[in-house]
Amino acid sequence: MARPKASAPLASPDEIEQQFYQALQRGDIEHLMAVWSDDDEITCVHPGGPRVVGAAAIRAAFESIFANGAVNARPEKVRRLQTHACAVHSVLEHIEVMTAEGPQAAWVVATNVYLKTTQGWRLVAHHASPGSPREVQELFESASVLH
Repeated sequence: MARPKASAPLASPDEIEQQFYQALQRGDIEHLMAVWSDDDEITCVHPGGPRVVGAAAIRAAFESIFANGAVNARPEKVRRLQTHACAVHSVLEHIEVMTAEGPQAAWVVATNVYLKTTQGWRLVAHHASPGSPREVQELFESASVLH
């Protein structure tokens, strides 16, 4: 299945990451898939889920998630490691979920891997795991420190 491509090469992994999270927040499968590489071995792991390999399987996994609505995920505390052709972002995702009791917050630790391709930077791996209380505590402690 052909996937739409971003209209112009994206200049940085940060731009791809921004588009990825915007697509999650809108529940927009076409824009979400446009940030992924064409490589057959792209991978995705959702919290508590199996490893999903390939564009068709990743698309199906996100379509299943979007069947319940958009995902209000916001990246926080991004740590970046970048070379001329590869970037790895360690992200603490703040997720808001609506429940019968009202909005609830959850935290997810994610690793996003980007490669520079002929189409610009593209996502090749997204691996997410439930955040631990320690990571959440570190987030709030660092937010209260002034530098």
